[in-house]
Parts: sequence; C-alpha cells; structure tokens
Amino acid sequence: MKIVDIKATTVTMPLEAPLRHSNGAHWGRFVRTIIEVETDEGIVGLGEMGGGGESAELAFQSLKNYLVGHDPFDLEAMRFKICNPTASLYNNRTQLHAALEFACLDIIGKKLGVPVYQLLGGKLRDDVPFASYLFYRYPNEKTGAGEVRTIDQLIEHAKDLKERYGFTSHKLKSGVFNPKYELECYLALANAFPNDSYRYDPNGALSVEESIHFGHAIEGINNDFFEDPTWGLNGMRRVRENVRIPMATNTVVVNFEQLSANILNPAVDVILLDTTFWGGIRPCIKAAGICETFQLGVAVHSSGELGIQLATMLHLGAVIPNLTFSADAHYHHLVDDVIVGGKMEYCGGKIRVPDQPGLGVTLDRDKLNQYAELYLQLGGYPYDRDPGRPDWYALVPNSNWADHR
Repeated sequence: MKIVDIKATTVTMPLEAPLRHSNGAHWGRFVRTIIEVETDEGIVGLGEMGGGGESAELAFQSLKNYLVGHDPFDLEAMRFKICNPTASLYNNRTQLHAALEFACLDIIGKKLGVPVYQLLGGKLRDDVPFASYLFYRYPNEKTGAGEVRTIDQLIEHAKDLKERYGFTSHKLKSGVFNPKYELECYLALANAFPNDSYRYDPNGALSVEESIHFGHAIEGINNDFFEDPTWGLNGMRRVRENVRIPMATNTVVVNFEQLSANILNPAVDVILLDTTFWGGIRPCIKAAGICETFQLGVAVHSSGELGIQLATMLHLGAVIPNLTFSADAHYHHLVDDVIVGGKMEYCGGKIRVPDQPGLGVTLDRDKLNQYAELYLQLGGYPYDRDPGRPDWYALVPNSNWADHR
C-alpha cells in the first residue's frame, strides 16, 4: 500500500461561548485543520491538527513530496522523514507529524479490520472518564448567554455540566482574574460539590510565591493535582518543594528531553499527555511507559479537539495502564462536530472508546464543507489576545488581571 495524496481542510467550529484563559481567549470558536491521507487501495485515513488555517494547509502540502509513495505501515520511517531532530531543528513539524500519524493508524486499522487500540496493545478499559473543564467565559455574542464571571455563575455552570454529562471531577482553567478572587471561586466550587475532585490550572500565570500561597490555601480540597501554577521546570520545582499537592503539567514537559530532565530532578508528579503536542498517539504511549517505570502519574490533555482527535485521545486512554486521572476535553463546549452522527456522547462522565476499524470515526462531508465555509467567512483569531481587552498582553508571571466585577 502506498500514499497517493494528502488533503488538508481548515474548519472553524463554534463554541457555546468564548473561553477565557491566562493568555487571551478562544473567540467563540476553534480553528482546526482536518487531514485526509489517501492510499492507492482507496483507503482514506483521517487526522486533525489545531489551528493553522492557510499556513497549515500549505505545510501539509509541502510534506507530500516526503510521503507520496510511502507505505503508511512504515510509521517509524515516517517519523524520521518528517521529524528527524536535526533536519527539522528550525522547522518543527511535531504537530504536523501527529495529524499524519493519526491518519496512518486509521488506514492501518481499516486495512486490517481492527480498531486502533488493537494496534497499540489492546484496550484495558471500554470508556474513558473526563473532567468537566470549566472556563471563565464571555457571553455568547448572538444570544448573550453563557457568561461565567461570578462565583454564582461558575457554580451554576458546573452544576449544569454535572447534570448533563455526569462529571465527578472538575478542572478550572484560570489565570484570568486576580488570584485572590480565583481562590474564592475555587474554594466555593469545591464546597458546592464536596464529593468530587478538582484541579486548578492558571497556565503558568502565577509567580512562584503566589503559587505557593495558593497551594497552601487549597491543601484541604480533594485536589487531583495543581496544574502549571507557574512557568518553567525550576519554578515548578520550587512550588513542589513547598506544597503538599501533586504538581502536574502540559506545558513544561512536552517532549522526551524534558521528561528525562524531570525524572533526574523532579519538578512535576503528573504528566498530561497530548496526542498532538507529543507528535502522535505512539509517542504518548512511549512516554506513558516511561512514567509507569518511574511511577509518575499520567493524564490526557486537551488541545481543543473535534471528534477525530477526540478519538485518538480515547484510543490512548484505552490502552495505557497508568491512567489514574480523568482526561481533559474541551469537547462539551462545542456546538457541533464534523463526524457522522454528530458529537460523541458522555455517559456518567465517560465517553466510550470507538470499536469500529481504525479510529472509528467517519467524516460528515456536509459538516466539513459547512464549517470550512464558515472558516473562510470568519478567518482565524489570535489565541493570545483578549477581545474584551484589546490593548492587553499577558506577562509571565502576570500582574495585570481582568476585572471580575
């Protein structure tokens, strides 16, 4: 079997409401690039990458001369063709490779008639649990609904998600407002649902000293972990030495060199593996094996997935034995999806691992075209800008907080 073509289509997917974070916002939508890898046997594999737009489409086009004629079963050869560490030193292609790896695994599974998890060692669980992933949100531009700014709004939002989807763990994406106010929010949230577990993630916006103070204040909560309160391995290490909560990251351990540095001089206890950031499902499994050896916790990170990448997260979650935490997903913030059947369903806070051959999802051509056209109408948006504060730029550590009043 040989690859004969690679197609990339950028879509934009509306959200219930704009999501705020420490560096800016998602402006009421996600931008994703859908990949189709075609073979000479007529099998088409699906992949997905965050953002990019026209530049991502051109980047995938530029890789065709690497991969047309390549056997999709030769995954290691593809890795070195695209991500040779010296050849790609000034042109990092990790996330491009991830989308192509997804598609090749999809092809292999379809060719053999087995789901991807069978290619990865077989599933250990039939469904994967997820956290609620709470954001401070601007109101929907058209309806005015969906704002999350006050403590009451946050608790009501968490209650709604819990009732609709069955979540029993909650992640608060933060670093938007003054830490004193966000501490009030986090404590109130934990008090509202005392039997659930929690995680706080300001995306590295706090200073080391603020992080230690915040960590001390939340030690009595049923925390899963304290995620990226400050920036850098050394900063995280200083916080870890002074708080009694497991430290987690998806920002400062995102490759094998950083993982080895963390093992030699621990700064983080839980690694959030991302099938895009790490370059594919298989690198995540390799990293999970290293974490298993050194008894580091693992969880699954979300980078704003539609159904194709969500399927990769589910297959990953199905096969790694040391997945002791619920996964993250932005998925419940989406209003739609580009896969046949629409959005996957949560049941009891979990999503079932697809059992069909390959990734187990199929493109809905009408939806793909609809949201590709919407992207052409709206274009991209700057992830690191805040539409409500047009002159503001984030600092690290931040000291210029949004007004919550």
